[in-house]
Amino acid sequence: MKNSLLFIFAFLIVNPLLAQVNKTITGQVLDPQGMPLPGAEVKVIDKDIFDITDFDGNFTLEGVEVGDTFRITFLGFQPQELPVLEANEYSITLQEDAATLDEVVVVGYGTQRKADLTGSIVTVQSEEIEKTPTSNVMQSLQGKVAGVQITSVGSPGDSPNVRVRGLGTYTSGTNVLYVVDGALYDNIDFLSTKDIKSINILKDASSAAIYGVRAANGVIIIETKSGSLNQKIQFEYDGYTGIQRAQDIVKMANAEQFTTMAFESGSEADAQFVLNAMQRFGRSRINPNIPDVNTDWYDEILRDGIIQSHSVGVSGGGDNVTYSLGTNYFSQEGILDMKNEYERFNIRSKMDVDISDRFKTGVNLVFSNATKYAPENAAWFNAYFAVPILPTMDPQNTEASPIRFANAQLLGYRSTQNPLPLMEFNENRIKTRKLLATMDFQYEIIEDKLDLKTTYSHNLITFEERYVNLPYTLGNNYEVISSIRRENNTFSNQYWDNILTYKDQIGDHNFTAMVGTSYRDEATNEFEATGQDIKGIGLESSRYLNFANPESFNNNVNEIGRRYYGISYFGRVSYNYLDRYLVYGTFRADGSSKFTLDPWGYFPSVGLGWVLTEEAFMENVGVIDFLKFRAAWGKLGNDNVAASAGTNTIEVVTLPFGENQYTGITSTSVFSNNTWEVIEELNFGIDLELLDNRLDITADYYTRDTENAILPVYIPIVNRSIDRNSGVIRNQGFEFSANYVGNIGEDFQFSVGANLTTLDNEAVEIEDERGYLDAGSAEFRQRTIEGGPLFAFYGYERVGVYQNQAQIDADPVAVANNLVPGDLIYRDQNGDGVINDEDRVVLGSFLPDVTYGGNISMNYKAFDFSMNFYGQAGNKILNRRRGEIIFTQDTNMDADLAINRWHGEGTSNIYPSSAGMRKAWNQKLSNFWIEDGDFFRIQNIQLGYTIENEELPLTRLYFTAERPFSFFDYNGFTPEVENGVDRQTYPVPSIYTVGINVKF
Repeated sequence: MKNSLLFIFAFLIVNPLLAQVNKTITGQVLDPQGMPLPGAEVKVIDKDIFDITDFDGNFTLEGVEVGDTFRITFLGFQPQELPVLEANEYSITLQEDAATLDEVVVVGYGTQRKADLTGSIVTVQSEEIEKTPTSNVMQSLQGKVAGVQITSVGSPGDSPNVRVRGLGTYTSGTNVLYVVDGALYDNIDFLSTKDIKSINILKDASSAAIYGVRAANGVIIIETKSGSLNQKIQFEYDGYTGIQRAQDIVKMANAEQFTTMAFESGSEADAQFVLNAMQRFGRSRINPNIPDVNTDWYDEILRDGIIQSHSVGVSGGGDNVTYSLGTNYFSQEGILDMKNEYERFNIRSKMDVDISDRFKTGVNLVFSNATKYAPENAAWFNAYFAVPILPTMDPQNTEASPIRFANAQLLGYRSTQNPLPLMEFNENRIKTRKLLATMDFQYEIIEDKLDLKTTYSHNLITFEERYVNLPYTLGNNYEVISSIRRENNTFSNQYWDNILTYKDQIGDHNFTAMVGTSYRDEATNEFEATGQDIKGIGLESSRYLNFANPESFNNNVNEIGRRYYGISYFGRVSYNYLDRYLVYGTFRADGSSKFTLDPWGYFPSVGLGWVLTEEAFMENVGVIDFLKFRAAWGKLGNDNVAASAGTNTIEVVTLPFGENQYTGITSTSVFSNNTWEVIEELNFGIDLELLDNRLDITADYYTRDTENAILPVYIPIVNRSIDRNSGVIRNQGFEFSANYVGNIGEDFQFSVGANLTTLDNEAVEIEDERGYLDAGSAEFRQRTIEGGPLFAFYGYERVGVYQNQAQIDADPVAVANNLVPGDLIYRDQNGDGVINDEDRVVLGSFLPDVTYGGNISMNYKAFDFSMNFYGQAGNKILNRRRGEIIFTQDTNMDADLAINRWHGEGTSNIYPSSAGMRKAWNQKLSNFWIEDGDFFRIQNIQLGYTIENEELPLTRLYFTAERPFSFFDYNGFTPEVENGVDRQTYPVPSIYTVGINVKF
């Protein structure tokens, strides 16, 4: 009996011990498509046992026991908890969770939970950015973010124009502030789309106010890719190549149409020029009444361009270090058929090291080396006006050298018209080198509560520019001598930030407080010199100033240097109670050496949020998963304007006296004492998630006033305008976006999204006795009037075309101005029976009333497909190419004018006759020259296929079509014209590429 009791006692003691034997388990974490999820955290609950999945999604947990529970978390997916069983291997599939996508977003000098935001912030992930084949990352955002207008550019290496919530300044200081891994930039052309992890756009003043005077035009925060702790080294190659092709090419009048208009015009000279062409080049065998030449000049100057990009990246991490290294080579040929191309090579490195449990440091380095051969943009203008009865080459033009290009002057025309010599004998090279370095140190003073971070960054940028005009002659005494212009510019920007952050939770109260300082030192040096008559111009080695005629340097050498300093103090408090009530406030004081008498500006903001779904009365509303109301107010500054001119203003001028030029100075008592413009904005928003977090809706309404706007105030006593803080500009609008994510079965997933933006731009106040501001030229006037938009087109309202003599005789205006059928009819706005300046009105703005975009994406097994679209409405474009017929009446015109011109009663009530186009009456700025800029575009289509094979690295093949289809009525290459005046806009091409992405 005694032995039996001992046996039972031993069994009761030993059996639990046996059950608690430690073991090692392994597993793999996958997404719903069966793809590995590297970087997922796997942690045993209540134990200090965890691992991070490697590139293949694998993990290992040592020292676990049967009965333990481990939790798997990964951003954008629902967490999953599993018990440790007898099995030693596990395969876990995580499900996507729309509610946690982008849960933590980057804000100024820190991060916040998405649920805690009170301002208007939008995040775009790398997957969307990488779809666009482009040299500039911002181009990839076009149509994807409400409230952000991005105007495409076609010229290789140029950056698109970015406007956040309208145009808030009259001057040129409209640049967005870019914050890349904490460093501040005015341009991000040194980044490749493969460098980007995410982009956060801070749209409202409350969100951006922490950046003070740099944030007036919006803040875009960019996170670059980095490694993860305990991540196996990962290599990635991504490359694509393709072609660019001009789309929507403007159709010009052909030889027959041009000849018909020339004879219809009533101009004996124009008719004689056509006869001269027949005599020089012969008559057409098809129609002997026209010359045997029919040149399509746009076809002559355009070509298909090659585009390619190759990126190699390495990332990984150990127990206390993460690293990422990437290189990118990008090249792009322009579609203008000359030395027009862009080539860039980047190297980027990023490393973060945990020196100890509390001390961390990080280093980011970027080197960018780019060479751009800029186009001769005058070629676009010349190709529009070149007559089709002129060939490209003229063997009879023996005086032309070194190439026998044709010269329209030999037919009697006033200008040479041929654009090809401009392209052949110009070479405009710009070399840009950027060295961008950032280092930070972070020390955790109180564990998980208080830390101090100091960051130093230095941006060193050099531009070496060389513009060469080679010598040539075109006959008829038309000769161009060689010239060279050299520019060497250096920009050095230094920043030093110190940030102290405190986080704590007391019961249901969560708060974060931050204070900091920022110092900046910006220096520029710009040198420019021009010389002519270069010896040995055919040699690359002779294209320097010392080969030019020394006497040609007179008054052609300039150098200027600038230096600005700034010091800032700022703070922020964010408060959260029960994840229900949110308060957010910032304050920043900025001092700048730009503004001598008033160097300090103060920029506060406050934001409030109410999460209704955390209230008890919302518990049983099953369809609504998340609902938050937001309200925010804040002030921003804009110091990207001219500095104060002080009390003594002088100006260097060069004037001719007799046969010589002399340089001197003038002075005036009229001066500026400017300070920064101040933007005050009020924003109301709502965030809503429905249907198990599959439908996400965001809406905002804002009013954004630029106070102390710097405007050119007219001073009658000196008959000139001076830039001064003298007005108020308002932008207001509504923004809406919605996204739905769903699936059909296990193999098919899809998402659909759309966004819409409205904009009302207005000059609320102008402190000018005239009540308006003029811009543009006298012939093509743009006027800003109180109560109207900035830079509105200002002219006459065309209401029709006189059709017959009876209509002429019945109109006193027509009789008084000796008009004839085929002339335009203008509205007599004040009814005084006279058409004069008093009848001019606002004819529209280049800013769109509405912009919109959308996306569709689908995944089926190994296939993926996405499509984005973009459009705008309500904006106007001045077709200045057409309008400049007032300066050059003996030139060609587009086919739309030629076909639809008035040539008899009832033929047109829109366009004048051929003779009418050459009359001053019809050449007044009117809505005849101003067209609608509305368009709809299929922005991007991408089709991909992923190859998964244990013997091969993870490989994805893809095809991309960028801007394959555009729909608009404007008579130009593109309705995307940055400031609405189309004179020689570089066409925006369609791009078709094939690419491959390999990870191993």
